Amino acid sequence: MEANRTLSCGVRFCGGCNPKYERMEALEKIKSLCSEKISFDYAKENVPYDLVLVIGGCTSCCASHEQYEAKKGVMKMWDESQIENILEGMEWIIRKNINRN
Repeated sequence: MEANRTLSCGVRFCGGCNPKYERMEALEKIKSLCSEKISFDYAKENVPYDLVLVIGGCTSCCASHEQYEAKKGVMKMWDESQIENILEGMEWIIRKNINRN
């Protein structure tokens, strides 16, 4: 991967039956801090992504993700307090891919 290439991230939301936080606001915060290195899109089947981010609204985090192709892994969150962990994980993947070049 070229050092200046952005990673692709498919985003999968749960159905929202019992959300404990504003899931879209969490995504917007993540995007605002990673948008130079990661391009975000709603996850679609038959589209390969570097990452798939599953954003659940509660601890069940029941949204399926097996139907999506994630070359470098799947990250899950179910609480806004996990935003920092998601950002750290994404940064680790970015560094790992840059160092391979």
